[in-house]
Amino acid sequence: MKSERILTVFTLFCMGVIILIAPVMSDVSTHTITDMSGSEITVPTNIERIVVACQGGVAQEIAILGNPDSVVAMDSTYLFPIFAKMFPHFKEVPNPGGFDDLNMETILKLKPDVVINSITSSKGNAKLTENDIPVFQAFTGKATSDNIYNEFRAFGELLNNTEKSEELVTYWYEKKQFISERMNKIPESERKTVFYDSNFASNKKLVTGIPWGISFVELSGGINVARDLDDATFNPEINPEQLAEWDPDVIILRRCTDGTYPDQEIKTNPQLSGLSAIKNGEVYNVPFGGFWWDCPSPEWPLGYLWLSKTLYPDIFEDVDMVHEMKYFFKEFYRYDISDEEANEILSVNN
Repeated sequence: MKSERILTVFTLFCMGVIILIAPVMSDVSTHTITDMSGSEITVPTNIERIVVACQGGVAQEIAILGNPDSVVAMDSTYLFPIFAKMFPHFKEVPNPGGFDDLNMETILKLKPDVVINSITSSKGNAKLTENDIPVFQAFTGKATSDNIYNEFRAFGELLNNTEKSEELVTYWYEKKQFISERMNKIPESERKTVFYDSNFASNKKLVTGIPWGISFVELSGGINVARDLDDATFNPEINPEQLAEWDPDVIILRRCTDGTYPDQEIKTNPQLSGLSAIKNGEVYNVPFGGFWWDCPSPEWPLGYLWLSKTLYPDIFEDVDMVHEMKYFFKEFYRYDISDEEANEILSVNN
């Protein structure tokens, strides 16, 4: 009887310990973070299954700060060749749809720990929330050079790699400071005016990106001729008459989603033939590496450096873009990019 009483007491003691410990263990297994919409979400501490339902440099952030193999679904439409070469896993996962147009059947079957979507996708995010799926909202083009740091740090928390996110923030800060210190020597009256064309769809329309396009040009030392436009319109269309009135010194063009650049269309457009930038041969295509260099993403500093060197070749003569790319790709993508690969990326204006 005595041994039975001892056994009973011991059993009750163990049950009490389990009851006391269980909540603690539960607390340890999840944590709460704040996304770019300002919303708090609770996610597993160790995220193993991620669905990427947007673009905007999200895949690049995961590749740098997390485990690329944790992505179980992603739209790979806009994967650039060098990024796909570095991280082929992204090409192999199913497409979950994107933004507000989500394939909920696919997403639910994959049982993700978190879905990453855009702050612009209210309908898609509501669908995810209704199904009790944590959704982390990213900037996806709504960032500027002054707030993109918040996203890097949030991703660092999400993916348990705050040390690397701080390294990325430091790299950004150092490149911004470098350009700013050089440009402080040039008064605004002597700086080049720039029209940045962010045409996404090869529809032969002039479109400029706001606010990121303004940030891209002006951090690089240029004056964005569209800087006074209402930033409530994400990609406002610009008519030829407006562009002629601005008459920028330089025109900068982004790569279209079909892989082409609209430079020849612009150079041969009779409505634009009188522009100073066209007459002086100052029309340039922005290179693209793992992502567009003109968009808010981890690689954006390479775009800043390239544009500064393009606008003011004498002032930034010592900037070696191949060297900069080698450092960035090795330090953040863990990839030894070759001279041939780097020069191929830079060859878009040859």
